[in-house]
Amino acid sequence: MSKLPATVVRVFETPLGRIGVAATARGVVRVTLPNKVAGRGCRPSRASAGAAKAEAHAERAEREIREYCAGRRRRFTVTIDLSGVPPFHRKVLAAARRIPCGRTVTYGELARRAGSPRAARAAGQAMAHNPVPLIVPCHRVVASGGLGGFGGGLALKRLLLALEAQPQPLL
Repeated sequence: MSKLPATVVRVFETPLGRIGVAATARGVVRVTLPNKVAGRGCRPSRASAGAAKAEAHAERAEREIREYCAGRRRRFTVTIDLSGVPPFHRKVLAAARRIPCGRTVTYGELARRAGSPRAARAAGQAMAHNPVPLIVPCHRVVASGGLGGFGGGLALKRLLLALEAQPQPLL
């Protein structure tokens, strides 16, 4: 019988609201946006060598998300683990991760960048099932005729795009 990986969950307050992060030793596996988060604090699932790595990934994700919310981070560098994501979705998520901060692309353009130019709807489904929003910036993907959807709601999508439109503060 295979062991389940140690998972660390962190829930923290940001200017956007309460955000949750789950990580294993392989990287961040889930980011939960405001209004979809329950609980608080940090909870390792079991003590193990993997738990320390999972805690490090979760801690780094929290730090980077806080920096992003403060306007001090434009790109996430924390390790993510998309091993549980279907292959086509992984390609689309990789393409979305390369969208520069402050820019948007359409679902059709994202599909093209992922190597499947006729798969705009499938790219939209990949964005709808993005397990790590913010880190993989699905909010930067828009419909050809408007904003399109967003798991955190359109008000949050507008807020994130407005945040990214601001010049980055000098450190």
